[in-house]
Amino acid sequence: MAKRVYLFNEGNKDDRELLGGKGANLCEMTSMGLPVPFGFIITTDTCREYFHAGNKLPGLLEQEYRVALDMVEKKMGARFGDPSNPLLFSVRSGAPVSMPGMMNTILNLGLNDEIAAGLAEKTGNARFAYDSYRRFISMFADVVMGVPGEKFEHEIEQYKQANGKELDVDMTAEDWQAIIAIYKTIVDFPEDPFTQLKMAVEAVFQSWHTPRAIFYREMNNIADTLGTAVNVQAMVFGNFGEDSGSGVAFTRNPSTGERQFFGEILFNAAGEDVVAGIRTPLPVEALKERMPEVYDELYRTQELLEKHYRDMQDMEFTIQQGRFYMLQTRSGKRTGRAAVKIAVEMVGENLITEGEALMRVSPEHVEAFLHPTVDPRAKKDIVATGLPASPGGATGEIVFSAEEAEEVAKAGRPVILVRRETTPEDIHGMKVAAGILTELGGMTSHAAVVARGMGVCAITGCGSLSINYADGIATTEDGVEMKRGDTITLDGTSGEVMLGDIPKAEASSSDDFQTLLSWADKHRRLKVRANAETPEDAAKAIELGAEGIGLCRTEHMFFEAERIEKMRAMILSETKKERKKYLKELRKFQRDDMFELFKVMDGLPVTIRLLDPPLHEFLPHGEDDMQALAKAVDKPVEKVREITESLSEVNPMLGFRGCRLSIMFPEITEMQVQAIMSAAADAVEAGYKAMPEIMIPLVVNVREIRMITEIIDKGVQKVLRERLVSVPYKVGTMMETPRATLGADRLAPEVEFMSFGTNDLTQMTYGFSRDDVGKFIPSYIEKKLVEDDPFVTLDQRAVGRLMEMAVSESRKVKKGIKYGICGEHGGDPRSIRFCHNLGLDYVSCSPFRVPIARIAAAQAHVEQQDD
Repeated sequence: MAKRVYLFNEGNKDDRELLGGKGANLCEMTSMGLPVPFGFIITTDTCREYFHAGNKLPGLLEQEYRVALDMVEKKMGARFGDPSNPLLFSVRSGAPVSMPGMMNTILNLGLNDEIAAGLAEKTGNARFAYDSYRRFISMFADVVMGVPGEKFEHEIEQYKQANGKELDVDMTAEDWQAIIAIYKTIVDFPEDPFTQLKMAVEAVFQSWHTPRAIFYREMNNIADTLGTAVNVQAMVFGNFGEDSGSGVAFTRNPSTGERQFFGEILFNAAGEDVVAGIRTPLPVEALKERMPEVYDELYRTQELLEKHYRDMQDMEFTIQQGRFYMLQTRSGKRTGRAAVKIAVEMVGENLITEGEALMRVSPEHVEAFLHPTVDPRAKKDIVATGLPASPGGATGEIVFSAEEAEEVAKAGRPVILVRRETTPEDIHGMKVAAGILTELGGMTSHAAVVARGMGVCAITGCGSLSINYADGIATTEDGVEMKRGDTITLDGTSGEVMLGDIPKAEASSSDDFQTLLSWADKHRRLKVRANAETPEDAAKAIELGAEGIGLCRTEHMFFEAERIEKMRAMILSETKKERKKYLKELRKFQRDDMFELFKVMDGLPVTIRLLDPPLHEFLPHGEDDMQALAKAVDKPVEKVREITESLSEVNPMLGFRGCRLSIMFPEITEMQVQAIMSAAADAVEAGYKAMPEIMIPLVVNVREIRMITEIIDKGVQKVLRERLVSVPYKVGTMMETPRATLGADRLAPEVEFMSFGTNDLTQMTYGFSRDDVGKFIPSYIEKKLVEDDPFVTLDQRAVGRLMEMAVSESRKVKKGIKYGICGEHGGDPRSIRFCHNLGLDYVSCSPFRVPIARIAAAQAHVEQQDD
């Protein structure tokens, strides 16, 4: 039988998986000789055993922890359940991964009427004894017996008002005895200390599955299977009198990262008073004035712990009658800016390596440097919640169309574009919006992808909204109406929609952040490119460290007013001659745009995807818009309607799009290739180094590639012969259909690179529409049917396996192929780790996620080396 119970002198900080973070650190501090009240730990294995047995404690567990309890009694010189010399316990949770405040704690366990009276007599402090007793009753009733704590707080407030008492410290022993008598009318709690202990152990185990703990684990990707340990520790008392107190301290400032001791203390108070905010604490420096020797001991301890753990520590301590005790230490939670500053400075202090510094910064930490964020301390009126599609905070006036967005933005007022869903036609409104809110769509919907690319805050899939365009009203499921012109705030990091203008913290870089990024570049193998179509996006990508463009979606270049009209005329053409006429006009736009991209990306690769979306996406569907288009292209409106209807599809994502457009209308591909290569030639003649990579989308077999490559090569040679310049170029393919990945060995001889379009590959592998998953994916995650949204974090079991097969099979038949990923997963750290391990050459993501990708790629390499 495995050992289930460990004394504090039997473990160390490396036993986190077995003893939980709190227990492992209590053991470590004990071995360091720090003043830790003694105790024992019931393991995480026992927690899992408890759940496996249908919420039943193992038969011999009580016998095991009673043996440990005897040892604690000897160490502490007191006895559990003995009124003449009582020993009380705190019973706390402690998971392998820190989950502060998410699970249950019971303090002062072991009290009853007789023992409370004995404690009062032994200590000569009746007020302290009965204060501790009333705390125990309310906490035990709340945590173990399910009686809401508000009931007990209400009785205290009623009593205070009736008896002229303002604060808890004004209450006498007699007052607390009166409160205890009232409490006993509310709950019938067990008097036997050993029954109390057994029930408390079960309650801590059960708190692993409270809603708040489950939510926290989901939010932080903590495995459900870890379980929690139970820490049973001898009580020391900060509420013993004015020579006692409780506090929380950090070895560095958790908000700024400054290297300064930072903390708070309450005198004559228990630890929960500091955490709960019942009283306003004092700065920890107040301890220096009142008890300088204790302060010095605390200060030496925090220095020792930070050096020992080589990380900023969050500590809890208690002073009882002038004697200092350590109750807990752990790596402290910190803001993004603080995380970066602390990591960089600790390298300078020779506490950690560059690799360790990189591993201590999370994607959420990096976001703090890239986007303004909603102030977490601000008061918020949250009316709806959707998917956090693009991070940051944004405030503006509600508008319901792209045209409205442009109009209001021109007047100098920020706007929030609210739509049921966005389409490429909304791009001009999205470009000027401070934030985007949609009722439909997932994390890789049009709105989400475009918003992330532009660095615009966005919330998608906000299904609790009902949008009425005609009346200009968005109504929440609770009946709150948000009207055109109303001011709202979006938190694209949390997915919260709030009424009014909520304060923000502005984004800005720092020297420490740039230092960390330089270390990331030194320690990573994967290249990082950006998805970009405009010179502005490309310049932002370069500024943020991109090493090229991994996906230029050429269709995005045709949505401006002058261009969309030509594009629509081309689509509505009834003959090849007519179509070529409009393609000639579009070619100039495409060439000019590509020239600007080559200039910005001078000497870096630019991967250009040939036209991909279904043609009907470019066409209007409203009657007024059709009338206007008919007039513009000089065709009867009936003909416009007829062609539009003929292009509509039941399932356009699987329809007439991608390389199928090149097969059916080779003249479109000819135009694009000639525009790309003309722009490249212009760039070379202007003194820039152009490196175009032409990418064929949505292939399913090698015959498609051969046919389209022939069109590409003819177009390239035509331009280069005419211009008499040399431009190196590559031809590759998107790998976004399961059939393409399964036939990669046949595709390989015909291409020079393969780029995994994981948005579509996920969509086709799962049979999930990426624009509609927002309706059910949250429920799937909640019910544990999937672990993550597969459009956010790459599914390694199926989609990843297809990628792995494609890489291994194609490498066997052709060496030197470059492999990349250009779906939205290219900016997700867990997906980037998989890409690194798979041996891809680069990832490509939206410009504003480039720094995150750089750090994630470095973390993957450091992690692999450590393994």
